Amino acid sequence: MVPTRTVELEGHIIDSGTMGRCFGLVMDMGGEFEVEAFDIGRHKDEESYCRMAVRADDPSLLQSILHELHQNGANLSDPVDATLDPAPADQVVPTDFYSTTNHPTEVRYEGEWLPVEHIEMDCAIVVDPDGPRAYTAVLNAIREGDLVVTGEAGIRVDPPDRPRGSGGPFGFMQGGVSSERPSESLIEQVAAALVETKEAGGRVLVVPGPAVIHSGAGDALARLVREGYVDAISAGNGFAVHDLERALYGTSLGMDIETLEHPRKGHKHHIYTISEVIRAGGIEDAVAEGLVEEGVMYECVANDVPYVLAGSIRDDGPLPETITDAIEAQNAIREQAHEADMVVMLATLLHSVAVGNCLPSTTKVVCVDINPATVTQLLDRGSSQAVGMVTDIGTFVPMLAEKVLD
Repeated sequence: MVPTRTVELEGHIIDSGTMGRCFGLVMDMGGEFEVEAFDIGRHKDEESYCRMAVRADDPSLLQSILHELHQNGANLSDPVDATLDPAPADQVVPTDFYSTTNHPTEVRYEGEWLPVEHIEMDCAIVVDPDGPRAYTAVLNAIREGDLVVTGEAGIRVDPPDRPRGSGGPFGFMQGGVSSERPSESLIEQVAAALVETKEAGGRVLVVPGPAVIHSGAGDALARLVREGYVDAISAGNGFAVHDLERALYGTSLGMDIETLEHPRKGHKHHIYTISEVIRAGGIEDAVAEGLVEEGVMYECVANDVPYVLAGSIRDDGPLPETITDAIEAQNAIREQAHEADMVVMLATLLHSVAVGNCLPSTTKVVCVDINPATVTQLLDRGSSQAVGMVTDIGTFVPMLAEKVLD
């Protein structure tokens, strides 16, 4: 008898492409399917339903097909409780542990579906019977005896539907990369989305790279921070140093931002800045004593906007506030990401991907870079909810600030 399992798809599975994608997966992987029931939602607010039997020549191939279908929101029609196995040691997960997507997920425990807290990609799921509750845990946070979900039984994944219609400030959030759509109209939509997020009481996280300062867009970002449209900053040592150098010397990497000239000894301003801030005791102390009187970091300190500076092996200095322990930096970024309702990523590949890895697929993400590879890599890593703009960051940020504030 050919191994067969029945799966179900619900939601806006037609216009989002989910149903066709699942059909294609089964055939591409060498399986077969038979649609047993299909109810079509005939209005934009109605959902569709599909139940299909999936077959494969052997159980292992069927399991592989079911795994891929599950990642796309197809769930078994006869759910059982999730399988829980204790972690054998600290930072060690059981064999065949379930590795999460970034989509909203539930696990079945004692006949009840538990929402998985703080969902993000590439984590394990731990169930605490005392709640009961389920939550994600990165591998280094696993402790011996934690009950870890293994296999894929008793798990439901709900990928977000494509936004229906193009109206409203979030109508442009269709994912993908655009260098051809009119930049100004897209910036207007990003500005409207940012304003709506704030008016609804949401939090906006900005992930800027050094190019924001080097391109002359630092003043516009500082203005957004000052006016309350940025709730947190996640960046690297380089961004902060560029910004502080601009505040101290008017240069970025030795180049005068206004005249584009390179003053004598300007190439030393970068390292001089680090030295002066360290001498003061850190960024906050440099602001307090009047050494730094403008810029993004100044506005963060002056307006109590939290920031995380994650270090890297190539950092100069680094600044006292830069977190040089990679795990500690990841955890700090993760805390910011879990609180964000909208994330704006500006000209930084590494930090965009790092923050993107921590975000659920329900968080609105805008990624802007002159290099399309930055946006493409973010999408390829799994942040399919992101909308990408390929444009000059020095143009984007000032226009965004103008449309938000003016």
